[in-house]
Amino acid sequence: MKRLLVPCLLGALLAGCAVGPNYKQPTVAVPEQFREVQGPPAPGESLADLPWWETFGDPALKSLIDEALRNGYDIRIAAFRVDEARARAGIARSEFFPQIGYGGDWSRRLISTEVAQGATTRNLYSANVNFGWELDLWGRIRRLNESAKAQYLATEEARRGVVLSLVSEVATTYFTLRAYDELLAVAKETVASFEEQYRLFDLKLQGGAASSIQTSYAGAALGQVAAQVPDIERQIEATENRLSLLLGRNPGPIPRGQAVSAQALAPKVPAGLPSDLLKRRPDILQAEQQLVAANADVGVAVANFFPSISLTGLFGGISPDVSSLFAAGKTWSIAAGLVGPLFQGGRLRSEYEVAVARWEQAKAQYEQTVTGAFAETTTVLYAREKIDASIVQLKRTVDEYQQMVRLANVRYDAGVSDYFEVLYSMQLLYPAQIRLVNAQLDLAVDYVNIYKALGGGWNQQEFPPPASPAPAPWPKAN
Repeated sequence: MKRLLVPCLLGALLAGCAVGPNYKQPTVAVPEQFREVQGPPAPGESLADLPWWETFGDPALKSLIDEALRNGYDIRIAAFRVDEARARAGIARSEFFPQIGYGGDWSRRLISTEVAQGATTRNLYSANVNFGWELDLWGRIRRLNESAKAQYLATEEARRGVVLSLVSEVATTYFTLRAYDELLAVAKETVASFEEQYRLFDLKLQGGAASSIQTSYAGAALGQVAAQVPDIERQIEATENRLSLLLGRNPGPIPRGQAVSAQALAPKVPAGLPSDLLKRRPDILQAEQQLVAANADVGVAVANFFPSISLTGLFGGISPDVSSLFAAGKTWSIAAGLVGPLFQGGRLRSEYEVAVARWEQAKAQYEQTVTGAFAETTTVLYAREKIDASIVQLKRTVDEYQQMVRLANVRYDAGVSDYFEVLYSMQLLYPAQIRLVNAQLDLAVDYVNIYKALGGGWNQQEFPPPASPAPAPWPKAN
């Protein structure tokens, strides 16, 4: 054992450094503030720092998000991907340790002695314990573990990204559903008004107090709006089914809460500093971990140029009788082996070039993800201000058209104008109401998109726990 410890300690001393490049975070150009955002944001102050249950105030929506995080298919698939990556990291980590196994054998042999004495046939039993251990002189195993750990962390960030996307998609789909509910209410209210007017015109027509053209005009206006009711109902059904899928359940009715126009959306959305996205957005963190893994793979490719040294050993017994297997006939061996490349036809060089090319791809992907995050965040922050301005004008338009409908009815009842003026004003009001509901939906969806673009609350403890226990601590590597 003393002789065995000497090369082991020597290998541990020699394994103090790993070949290949050590990871350094790429330098990316970070803007001082988001474009078109008025005034510099306060450091660390961001809508994304709030957990989703504080961001979305509708109790029904909170319940749906919670159900989706428990039962949604996407989140379950992402969790199992984390389990897979964790297990693969465990496989890579196992190479740090000696591989110990056992074996046994039985054979029946013919043993020849001198010709005069003839030959004898014997049973022979053997059992042994063996081990093998690769000394990580060049850091190949450490680089493999570095890559596997980064891949595991990348899948964990991907899971966080799935959680954020799922929360955002549930909220967006819910707001869309509530907008359809409002559109349906507006359509039915308009249909009821047209039906009443058409009924009155038809009665007047039968009494000779109205013209056929007015009655036909009223009937056509009624049919045009009434045709939209079943279409909106179809959209409601489809949206409920889409939301049910996000919740991981069969299609069915969805509980409602506040109307989309009554959602408690913050009047101002603090965005924080652009540099916060680098440490908050899961997609950026995932891209960086993939870059770490690619960097480590370059080190593995470099280490493959050098020889590998391994220790092997065996201890066991050989005996013609099972009962005396370990009493007599003991056998043991200790060996060291060196294996290295001599001529590979350029394979190792090509593998190295493949690793470098993948590292360059990962680096470009990381930079693209960061730049895309800045662009996405700027777009949704800018859109909020413009949607707010549109809603102000649309509310004014709806108010004016409602006043126009009221005055047109007063003028018609007083005999000052004909009913075409009433129908015309009602036909102007309905599309304006539709546009207002759609703009309110755009505002709610943009609010969700801002939360998502800023990496909303992913570091809060609202996420489901991993499906498997936490992994064992990683060995330290220099």
